[in-house]
Amino acid sequence: MPNMLEQYNSFAGLPAGQFLFNKAIGFKAPFFGKIKPNVIEFTPGLCRIEIKDRWSVRNHIGTINAGALCTLAEITGGMALDSVVPKSMRWIPRGMTVSYVKKATGTITALSVCDAQAISSITQAEDIIVKVTVTNQQQETVFAADINFYVSLKKPN
Repeated sequence: MPNMLEQYNSFAGLPAGQFLFNKAIGFKAPFFGKIKPNVIEFTPGLCRIEIKDRWSVRNHIGTINAGALCTLAEITGGMALDSVVPKSMRWIPRGMTVSYVKKATGTITALSVCDAQAISSITQAEDIIVKVTVTNQQQETVFAADINFYVSLKKPN
């Protein structure tokens, strides 16, 4: 089965491929579709996703909800990791430490960069910490997350 980056690249050549890929995220993992992620950059070890400030992602004080920010961080970090983890391995989030730095309003962008060389050489189960930074339109950090992903060998079929 192709990894997320291979799927992203296969959509790239299609008319409306970017739009279709973003919709496909919600079909593969329905909860992620709730925040309407827009993948704006995706290369080996790097993922950048934005979400728009909409009523459906706001909290009672009119800012982007903590759950939406955590969801954005999880999908961004997961896709960055997925793009470089060996095909013989699988991953799952085990925990997340977050910091709410500033009120999140307007279009926000999450960025995750993984050490592609180190991760691609994994041969046994281990925990990997993936960092995600979320910024507002003024490039100010509004949220940060350290996600602990457990990477292990895929079970034989």
